[in-house]
Amino acid sequence: MPSKRSVAALLSGALIGAAALAWAGITDRAKGMQEVDAWTERQAVPTVRVVHAQRGPMNEDLSLPGSLSAFYTGTLYARASGYVTAWHKDLGARVRKDEVLVEVSAPDLDQQLAEARATLTQLQAAVDQAQANADLSAATNKRTARLVSQGWSSEERGDTDRFTAASRTAALSVAKANLVAQQANVSRLEELTRFKEIKAPFDGVVTARNVDIGDLLTAGGTSGRPLYRVSDIHRVRIYVNVPQAFLAAMKPGLKASMRVPGLEGTFTAEVTSTANAIAEDSRKGLVELQADNPDGRLWPGAFVEVQFHVPSNPGTLRVPATALVFNRNGTLMAQVQDDHRVALKPVTLGRNLGNEVEVRAGITTAERLIDNPQEFLASGDLVRVAGQDDTPHTASAE
Repeated sequence: MPSKRSVAALLSGALIGAAALAWAGITDRAKGMQEVDAWTERQAVPTVRVVHAQRGPMNEDLSLPGSLSAFYTGTLYARASGYVTAWHKDLGARVRKDEVLVEVSAPDLDQQLAEARATLTQLQAAVDQAQANADLSAATNKRTARLVSQGWSSEERGDTDRFTAASRTAALSVAKANLVAQQANVSRLEELTRFKEIKAPFDGVVTARNVDIGDLLTAGGTSGRPLYRVSDIHRVRIYVNVPQAFLAAMKPGLKASMRVPGLEGTFTAEVTSTANAIAEDSRKGLVELQADNPDGRLWPGAFVEVQFHVPSNPGTLRVPATALVFNRNGTLMAQVQDDHRVALKPVTLGRNLGNEVEVRAGITTAERLIDNPQEFLASGDLVRVAGQDDTPHTASAE
């Protein structure tokens, strides 16, 4: 049988082993709990990405689509009814002011003019006749009035001759008025006959022709296609819809570069005017530029890309639009302070540049600003900055 000493030794070893196992288990459990606590603490502190405000350039380029238009455009319609007997200029032809483009035969108008001139001759003869009758009545009235005063003629005779003279004087006035009216009618028809020749309104180029020999034209028609379209393209107008944020810079004299697809090189244009109105649906305003076109390379109706050279204030800071916070307190930005706590700061915004916005006041370039801040972030919250090793600790920060 084993001795009492050996049994005691075995029991002591067993107790020591059990105690060691228990200690190891307790130690491992405590370590695991510490790791869980540390992981939980890390998960409770959100990780954020920070950005810095950047200063804007001295000058910036703004590229926008535009449309070319002729400096002047004349659409020519028929003013005299008749048939086309000849046309003289085709598409692309250069024309001079008052150069004949279309000749029209208008026999009805010619007949009306001949009739009006004949009537004018008749009315002129009527005036001469009325003048003679008025002169005769005036002389007779004068003579009768003298005889009545001397007692050689009756007063009744004197009244008759006096009223006859007045009546014939009035008839002379009517005849003269009819003559003037007919003269105006003749002048109107003579003016219309001048439209039997359709002429170029100014120096330019023919950009449309919709007439041929034998076509019947109706006077006064302005619907449908015009007979001719003449464009003055020695200088062109460019129309661009500019976003509201840049309209303040669109002052007359502002220079811009212009590119036209299919043409080599760039063209220089200059802002001449703005519409002084903004479209509610797009929040854009129409701006007109002009450019010289001495060689005629720029065609009306062409699409162009206009690059404005807009002066900028280098003191104005720019930040990503995603860094803004909007709540009931206004427009804010979330700054990460040195102790890893958040500070919400109000800012004053400038122009909206799309992906970026201008900030006129409220921040500096040295501040760390949270990009895409979470909605629940508030001033005093702890955050972790992505890519940095200085991890904040809740216990030490409190």
